[in-house]
Amino acid sequence: MVIVGAGFGGLAAARALADTPVDVLVLDARNHHTFQPLLYQVATAGLDADDVCYAVRGVFHRQRNARARLGRVTGLDRSRQRVLLSDGTEVGYDSLVLAVGAVTADFGVPGVTEHAFGLKSAADAIELRSHILRTFEAAEADAGNGSGEPTGALTMVVAGGGPTGVEMAGGLAELCDRVLRRDFPGLDIDRARVILVEATDHLLGGFSPRLSDKARRALEKLGVEVRLGTTVAEVEPDRVTLGDGTTIAARTMVWAAGVRAHPLGEALGFATERGRIVVDDRLRVPGHPEIFAIGDLAASPAPDGPLPQVAPVAVQGGRHAAAVIAAGLRGEEYGPFVYRDKGSMATVGRHAAIAQLPNGTTLSGIIGWVAWLVLHLVMLIGYRNRANVLVNWAWNYLTYDRGSRLLLDEALPNDALPKRG
Repeated sequence: MVIVGAGFGGLAAARALADTPVDVLVLDARNHHTFQPLLYQVATAGLDADDVCYAVRGVFHRQRNARARLGRVTGLDRSRQRVLLSDGTEVGYDSLVLAVGAVTADFGVPGVTEHAFGLKSAADAIELRSHILRTFEAAEADAGNGSGEPTGALTMVVAGGGPTGVEMAGGLAELCDRVLRRDFPGLDIDRARVILVEATDHLLGGFSPRLSDKARRALEKLGVEVRLGTTVAEVEPDRVTLGDGTTIAARTMVWAAGVRAHPLGEALGFATERGRIVVDDRLRVPGHPEIFAIGDLAASPAPDGPLPQVAPVAVQGGRHAAAVIAAGLRGEEYGPFVYRDKGSMATVGRHAAIAQLPNGTTLSGIIGWVAWLVLHLVMLIGYRNRANVLVNWAWNYLTYDRGSRLLLDEALPNDALPKRG
């Protein structure tokens, strides 16, 4: 069995086959699993990258029938059941699970690819963190030599009012107020602005209006400017133009406005729905019962349309694909995939988080915040990572400090967004 992708779904599938008489190979272009829900804390200096990443090979130290391999999939030879890799080698499979996840969607907005920062990998988070620190360094240097603070140097715009955008905006506001204020005494940090832009008339669309409103009020209490009902029309190196014509001078733009399925699905020639591979009710690719697609990559069937591109869908899909494969080895048929929604959570900042459970129960404030902390700590892979994150959180909570503020290169500070591509 070959699993392409070491994200939540891929690892769930591999682990579910631990006691099944199959050989499992996990292929990924990176050698680590990334716990994406905490990437915003890496970007805002609360955690280190290795706190939220775990070596894929280490995951399978105690699983004798599984191993990992570094490799980028470029194609399939479906007639010979071979996975084609970018280094020219091939890997054969009896069963194949495609679980490569999603990438940032720019929705065709000019300048997003070149000038905005996504948040899908540890490299993205470190790049964003370094950019923010360099921008503040440059602003203080300019203020110190009498040239004045560059226009928009301390302004950060976050596009997208979903959980990632809300958490990112809250994290940036706390970083400025509680850490950078002390780091940069030569700057008037009260001039720093964090602006959250959301196209709809409310934040956190999957939550109840009451919880959405609580999140908005909590952000505004932190000093975040929330702009609802407008989009981002264009991103330039030193400004962001909104759909209503407003222009904001800003040197930092974080794009959390949406994701799309990894382009691998379309590249492999499968039928897709909005970029997501069409699958049957058992997550198999039609016409290829040996191939499964799960998580963000799959248009997993549901009564109200494809399931959302979130980690719980990927985890449950991975386990279901593994169960179908195991049942097939026994000569049995396994039932259709049924997603069980266990609720949604989002945090805004210290003592402020919201949670919504399927039975209608809601949590907010400090209770929701503690629940959010516990859940994310439990979901992390590896005892070392959990211990590191717990210690960092405790340190941040007690001291209002964040330790991960290193610039790991010798580049001079820039006064504009870097070219990216």
